[in-house]
Amino acid sequence: MATKAVNGRSKDVTTADLTDQIEVLRDDISSLTQTIADIGKAKGAEATDAAKAKATELRDRASATAEAARGQAAQLQGQANDFIRDQPATALGIAAGIGFLVGYMGRRN
Repeated sequence: MATKAVNGRSKDVTTADLTDQIEVLRDDISSLTQTIADIGKAKGAEATDAAKAKATELRDRASATAEAARGQAAQLQGQANDFIRDQPATALGIAAGIGFLVGYMGRRN
């Protein structure tokens, strides 16, 4: 039979004592496992929330950038329309020149 020193005294350890200690250890391990799982779930939820917030921020920034690009494109189109109305011959010459260059470059390949 095994002996165990408790408070400076020797005590016989029984199978029931070992079984009780093993049961306590199992309970402690189960409790630790549950605590770690809870922490993991909390961290996962935090990461999900942070990712959603970042995605919303990026979507808002992309939307603002797209709106600014639309405004700039509309402004450039207005300028091009004004140029064509004010100087139709020059606009026609530029268009013909660009068409010639595109045709020339396409034929070379």
